[in-house]
Parts: sequence; structure tokens; C-alpha cells
Amino acid sequence: MVRIAAVLDCACLIGLERIGQLALLPALLEPAIAPPAVIAEFGQRPPWLIEEEPADKGMIAALKLIVDHGESEAITLAYERRLRLIVDDRKAREAAQRLGIPVTGTVGLLLKSKQAGLIPTIRPLMDALDQHQFRISSALRAEALRLAGE
Repeated sequence: MVRIAAVLDCACLIGLERIGQLALLPALLEPAIAPPAVIAEFGQRPPWLIEEEPADKGMIAALKLIVDHGESEAITLAYERRLRLIVDDRKAREAAQRLGIPVTGTVGLLLKSKQAGLIPTIRPLMDALDQHQFRISSALRAEALRLAGE
């Protein structure tokens, strides 16, 4: 299995921790990087998560006009490092995509986990996310289940 380098926003960390699946991240991502604001919001830094500060403070300030502080740092860092961004917030995804940053969300990580043989199915994990108030649109849910063959 090929692991990808990525910058993380907080939503996937929180969501996967709540359903006991945080260990999927180091199995899928290498390195897994997060800016200080994301680590502060998450409240901890797992040993496999690299903390890195983005350099472009102007870009962070501009992005904070449309997304929260953690997302603005994560987008900036992904842009600077030319890495994939793991983010779920719609506005943050749109901002990142406008900057040419490839994005994946938590559901996309679940699909990659199934494809890599790390989990047998995604349906129970999406159900668990749903029970923990992690919003997954019905269209995204249906498409993810179709792609997973479930």
C-alpha cells in the first residue's frame, strides 16, 4: 500500500477519534502533518502527527475571512508544501480547490482504508460518525457506499 503525504484539518481527527478509528490515519498517511492551530483545536498531538507551522501569515489572515483559524493554517500549509489537504468543511474545500490543492475528506479516507484492506466495510463507520454528529450528506453517503460496493 502506498501512503500519501497530507496536511490534516481537525474534523477528520475528531471524527475518527470519536469512532475509535484514529489509527487509520498513520496507516494511510506518511507523513501526516498538521499546523499548530489544528493541534490546539484537537487538544493533543499523536506521536505520528508532525506539527508544522505555515510561513505565509498574509495568506492565513486572508483565508481567515472565509474559514476558521485551523482551516486557514491547514490550507496555507498544504499550499506551501504542495500536499493533499484532508478537510471536510465545504468552504475550506472550495478555498483549497481554488488554490489548486487536492482535497480528500474523512469519507474519502474511509474509502481508501477499505481499498487498502484496513477495514472490511465503511457503512458501520459512517453510521458511527453520524451518531457522533459528524455530518455526511445523503448524496455523499450514497456515492461512498456505491464506490465501496456496499
